Amino acid sequence: IMLHSTLALSLLLIAVSSNLAMAIKKEKRAPQTLSRGWGDEITWVQTYEEGLYQAKKSNKPLMVIHHLEDCQYCQALKKAFAENEEIQEMAQNDFVMLNLMHETTDKNLSPDGQYVPRIMFVDPSLTVRADITGRYSNRLYTYEPQDIPFLIENMKKALRLIQTEL
Repeated sequence: IMLHSTLALSLLLIAVSSNLAMAIKKEKRAPQTLSRGWGDEITWVQTYEEGLYQAKKSNKPLMVIHHLEDCQYCQALKKAFAENEEIQEMAQNDFVMLNLMHETTDKNLSPDGQYVPRIMFVDPSLTVRADITGRYSNRLYTYEPQDIPFLIENMKKALRLIQTEL
């Protein structure tokens, strides 16, 4: 009986570890999980703190995208964002990028509420740019898919402000 239960246990362990190995392999193959669909070629930071550190170190603005998986407006914006070559290229080369599905403790990132989608910029001096806003007065930092050209202008503005102010 002892031998039988040892054998059963080791078979169970083998089954569990091979499933685990497969799960780990899958994880590695997936394109950049941190992108969450916003752009797999972009290097994303994992946390707001890491974003601030990288912005300061690289002298690039940090772009923070607040979104939720089950929000149709976020999904629509994400699709437009991911399909736009100019945005993808700027995000890849000129910005520190972060997309978050939870709020940060930094109240400066929700000056007019905690709605999604919300895109804000933080310059390398670690100042949240409350002056770079979207087109809607009721939700200053939201963008819709048709606002992509406006978002591109705001990305360029964020880059210009660094040159002129810092």
